[in-house]
Amino acid sequence: MLVLAFDTATAAVTVALYEWSPGEGVVRRGGVEAVDRRRHTELLTPSIAQTLAEAGAAPQDLHAIAVGVGPGPYTGLRVGLVTARAMGDALKIPVHGVCTLDVIAWESRREEPFVVATDARRKEVYWARYETAAVRATEPAVGPPADVLAGQPADLPVIGEGAALYPEVLGARDREPLPLLPSAGALAELVVTRLSGAPGPGLVPPEPLYLRRPDAREPGPRKRVSR
Repeated sequence: MLVLAFDTATAAVTVALYEWSPGEGVVRRGGVEAVDRRRHTELLTPSIAQTLAEAGAAPQDLHAIAVGVGPGPYTGLRVGLVTARAMGDALKIPVHGVCTLDVIAWESRREEPFVVATDARRKEVYWARYETAAVRATEPAVGPPADVLAGQPADLPVIGEGAALYPEVLGARDREPLPLLPSAGALAELVVTRLSGAPGPGLVPPEPLYLRRPDAREPGPRKRVSR
């Protein structure tokens, strides 16, 4: 099974190609990582093409697509999900969504409780608490950093870009809040792990997890000018 994975829910545009077969496990065949908050549209398609070319694969060779569903800002998140659904429809292959916070948690390999927090802008973070890297304890949420550890032990580890941005609140000064951003490699590995029947965070439909309205809004009716 050849799985193409990508996530655009954060500052990272991350793409990876993984091959999985029963008894042999998962083998990475290529990948591209770029961090640019403003160029998701420009970076994603070339990154997919580069990843496939370096692995000597064509889109028709793919068996499934894995995509991060957020939470994340509207524009960047939409780029990845629209691309995933379009490729899935064109190639007639399944598209599996994964919460982006779960991808970061999965890559951490942690076995004790912790929190994942990513940048939500507006001086807020997207976050969720975890029992282990494979078990999420709360639904994803968005809010000020102070909400993340409310009612929790002061030494509860917080990982992700949100922890690095707000160390004075989330206590990252004395810890390594890694990984900071999602990796398509971890996303692909998580999906093939679940498809093989092993436990882990749940797979979801490829629908966006926004948690709040987009910054851009439709203009209201024009105001009447009085003379």
